[in-house]
Amino acid sequence: MRTSSFRIVTGVSCLLFGAAAWRLGPHSASDFAVQAQTIKPAAQQQPAPQLQPVTAKVSNDAKPASIPEPKLLAAPGTEIYTAKRGEAIPTVAHHYLGRTSYLTSSELSDAIRAVNHKSESSNILKANEQIVIPGILPAPIVEHTIPVPRDFEVRAIYLTGVMAASDHGIRIIKHWREVGGNAVVFDIKDSDGSVNIPYEHPLLGEHKVYIHDVPKFVHFVHSQNMHAIARIAMFRDEHLVVTHPELAVQSRKNKTAWRENGKLVWTDPSNPKVQDYDIALAKHVAQLGVDEIQFDYVRFPAEGDQKDAQFIFQGETASAAENASSDTGTCGDGHLVRPAKAKRGGTVPAADAKTASSETKPCQANHGPQRSDVITGFLKKAYSELHPTGVLLSLDVFGVMAWQRQVDLSHTGQDIVGMAHYCDVLSPMIYPSHFFGMDGIEHPGDEPAHFIGESMDRFELITHPDGNRATGVVIRPWLQAFHWRTKTYSPEYIKIQVETARAKGGIGFLFWNAANDYSKPYEAMPEMKAADQKEAKDKPKYFRGDELPTTTTVQAALTPAN
Repeated sequence: MRTSSFRIVTGVSCLLFGAAAWRLGPHSASDFAVQAQTIKPAAQQQPAPQLQPVTAKVSNDAKPASIPEPKLLAAPGTEIYTAKRGEAIPTVAHHYLGRTSYLTSSELSDAIRAVNHKSESSNILKANEQIVIPGILPAPIVEHTIPVPRDFEVRAIYLTGVMAASDHGIRIIKHWREVGGNAVVFDIKDSDGSVNIPYEHPLLGEHKVYIHDVPKFVHFVHSQNMHAIARIAMFRDEHLVVTHPELAVQSRKNKTAWRENGKLVWTDPSNPKVQDYDIALAKHVAQLGVDEIQFDYVRFPAEGDQKDAQFIFQGETASAAENASSDTGTCGDGHLVRPAKAKRGGTVPAADAKTASSETKPCQANHGPQRSDVITGFLKKAYSELHPTGVLLSLDVFGVMAWQRQVDLSHTGQDIVGMAHYCDVLSPMIYPSHFFGMDGIEHPGDEPAHFIGESMDRFELITHPDGNRATGVVIRPWLQAFHWRTKTYSPEYIKIQVETARAKGGIGFLFWNAANDYSKPYEAMPEMKAADQKEAKDKPKYFRGDELPTTTTVQAALTPAN
């Protein structure tokens, strides 16, 4: 190849190499022009281009993106909740309580702290903080009645609705079980007419609810292997009287709601609307899993001006016969009273006890239906509607009714013989301290053996004459668990009552304390149990020790609603 040709080839190659280098470089056309005009030393040449990540162009002001925290995953039976700024754990617990297996908000609050590894004093949550809510139920609890025979030996204490729904109430129930109890009585409706559970009825309206989930509460009672008794105060109902005065006992003089010793508290037991309201409530509760419905205040008012009280069953005109009998004094003068501190089960004071003794002449026969007819008729209807549900029906009655005095019967309408045909259990309130003025004993509260024994003998004779148990009714007494009007209240006092009641035919017992303080029964129960274990099995001194059927655990399992 000639020299000229070699130069031509070399020149072309250089041009092609330069073009390729320019295409690979990061420079624009203007840059290239500048570089072409400027000679730079090799040490000052621009560094080789670097590989850049393929990302969107970010402005100089933008902050680097933060990595999101991993979200919690809900395990079976739990739920994840994202808190609002300043929200408290108790607030969250209250919101979720109805959807969980926990009975109280504080129980659920403690569980939330535990599962989220928070201290016992932790309360306030951070904004958007995620926490685990434990105990979430797949569906509301549906509980079923655990059937027992009417002579099942109940060993029970009483709790108000407020107490039953509290943490303290739960502890009371557990402790009662530990010392040998096997049942609890809790208020559905108290004597002021307050209904403690969610319930809708045209006559009730809005009301304060304490036991928010009855099936859940009964499930807890069953889980303790205990018999659940729902107490409903019937015709003494201040709430209903105040909101619906037309349903109250009416005053003959004033043509307005009648007042018992100045208090407006009694509905008319003979009013069909009142009867239907109470039966509807009882039927509703019977379907929530309770084992027994207990009627209290299933009677007419026994105090106040009886001659002024007008009831529907008497018709529009006053009952002349009833007025005449009241005027004679032999049928009572409206003073079947109790001291203000005595909450229930009162008796006649000393003066009236004398005039109403067995030596007085019987009352003149009244024409037409009597108060006892109304009460018996009501119970016949109630029992026919409740019995098919499988629950037991028990009735609280005045302890003084054991003496069968006409003054007591004409006022209360509690004819024990008639009532026994329409219930499973009669529970006379035979608190020794309430028998003031009776049997010539100055301090009846200090004579538990006498009054428990005398009362039980009389009730057994009335309901089972000559040993005939045709009615099959069980006598299960209310016993005194309070220190009112006695200086001898103690664990020994408790033991005397239980022993005497059993020796006289009683089957089981119920302890009443309006303040729900059962410290003395707590002490007495283990002592009685230990004493019975030393006796022959067929001759227990205090109680047989009945327990619920062994299938309880299965029946008390959580059942999803259909």
